[in-house]
Amino acid sequence: MILQGKKILAFTDDDFEDLEMWYPVLRLREAGAQVDLAAAKAGQVYHGKYGVPITSDYAFSDISSADYDGLYVPGGWAPDKLRRFGDVLRLTREFHEGRKPIAQICHAGWVLISAGIVSGRTMTSTPGIKDDLVNAGAVWVDEEAVVDGHIVSGRRPPDLPVFTKAFVDVLAGVYQG
Repeated sequence: MILQGKKILAFTDDDFEDLEMWYPVLRLREAGAQVDLAAAKAGQVYHGKYGVPITSDYAFSDISSADYDGLYVPGGWAPDKLRRFGDVLRLTREFHEGRKPIAQICHAGWVLISAGIVSGRTMTSTPGIKDDLVNAGAVWVDEEAVVDGHIVSGRRPPDLPVFTKAFVDVLAGVYQG
């Protein structure tokens, strides 16, 4: 199991994109990683855009990035809510400053934009936030998944297999580009 012993933090809130939450979380766990879910409140049930529930393990304020090897931010409408939490931005910046892998897909680039960490990065996303990324200084490309250093970005649900494999490989230190 390529990620045995790794701990990954995933952010959540209501209206996450169901597949973009569950597919990577399950693949990371299948690869041996422990995935903890953080939200505004610990132990609360949050629902995806299509009603699939997920329960948070911790509150954002209870998390230390030092305890984790990587960060996952799913898409959907949740990122627009997530980027309003100071602790989400603090944690995202800490992962970035520590050069720990950060993966985001679809609309999740909003969190990285608000954390101020996309300038000069080559990234992808749903075309709906292309202008947001470009205006924040990123170079936007239309690809299934993009790895720029420790940041992994993806476009949308059909790209989940390529995107998630890239994130797993970056976490495992075996990404070949």
